[in-house]
Amino acid sequence: MKTPDGKACRYYYADYFRGKNTQECRLIQANPASAAWKPALCHACPVPEILLANACPHLVLRARVGKSFFGLLQRVQVEAACRETRVAVPQPKIGCGKCHTLEHQ
Repeated sequence: MKTPDGKACRYYYADYFRGKNTQECRLIQANPASAAWKPALCHACPVPEILLANACPHLVLRARVGKSFFGLLQRVQVEAACRETRVAVPQPKIGCGKCHTLEHQ
């Protein structure tokens, strides 16, 4: 589904059917330690770019709303892990580098 910023994200959900006005980020909602999500956070969210760059089925994302720069700005902070190799992924756009090896021909 397209976010308010116009990017496609599988974790964003909106429902306006029959007078409903529901918007939510299901990735942030799944993290009870996160602050509340609001649609303005979609503008700088890295999750749609990560999903576009890395389609590995073993990549697991965890996001939360965190404060940055003296606590004035809120940003979406993402942590990634590989379910196959059970390691943290420091660069989620690239992946862990162990699941899918490049085959040279």
